[in-house]
Parts: sequence; C-alpha cells; structure tokens
Amino acid sequence: MTLSIRMANPDDSHSLWQLICDLAAFQGHPGAVKTTPQTLRDQLGALQPPFECLVAESNNILVGFALFFQSYSTWEGKAGIYLEDLYVCPSTRGLGVGKLLLMKLADLGASRGCARIDWTVLRSNISALDFYEKIGALNLSDWSHFRLPIAQAS
Repeated sequence: MTLSIRMANPDDSHSLWQLICDLAAFQGHPGAVKTTPQTLRDQLGALQPPFECLVAESNNILVGFALFFQSYSTWEGKAGIYLEDLYVCPSTRGLGVGKLLLMKLADLGASRGCARIDWTVLRSNISALDFYEKIGALNLSDWSHFRLPIAQAS
C-alpha cells in the first residue's frame, strides 16, 4: 500500500465528511453528524479555519484523518494541539496508518513549538486505548472530560 500523509484542503471535504460519518457510526452514533461537506469545504478554505486536518491517502482515496486545533497550556506557557478525532478506515487498520498520522501531528507540533497533544478516548474503545498506550501516550485516568453545550450555558 502506498500511503501519504498531507494537510487536508477544501477539495477533501466530501471524503472527509464521509470518514466523519463512519467514525460516528463506529462510536455508536450513526446519523449524529450535523456538519455537511459544504460546511467543511468552507471551513477548510477560510482565512482562519476553526480546525486543521491531516489526511492519510492511498491510491487517491482518503483512508484516515486526524482533525485538530490549537490549545494552550497555562502550566507550560506554550501552545498545544487538541486532537479532536483520529480515525482510520477498518480496511487499513493495523497497517500503521494511525501511528503515521500521530507521528506527523507530533512533528507538526514540534515545529510549532507546542508542548503536547491532548485527546479523549471512549473507555469502551479498548483497541484504541491499547494502541495509544503502546505508542507511549499517557492515560490521564485521574482527569474527567466535561462538556457544556453553549445553548445550555446562556
């Protein structure tokens, strides 16, 4: 398999949207994706996009992605990267695609002077937990992840 990792661009919007839908289905939430290919296209082409995305491509087909945005560590006093989603198509799992996406993201973070990459994982996704620990990621089990929808905050 010939594989390349590159930054996503607006032309990737439909394929990226399909991978996002596949991820939602994998996590047990088919039909939950509210974004559209056009929204992704507009955001990827914006002067200040709300996210960046690395894509893994094989034979002109996207087989995985790592969608992320900048975060900040007050303790480190440095920018960081928050990995919102990492997904690899089932047909290419176990071939190193996920690791390559993470290593490319780490290289990008290092070149930007970032302190770290943070992300969350479903506790039920045992294969992902095992994968992350195998590559040396720290499981911060003493932290809990919270979310406050903006509509409920006002």
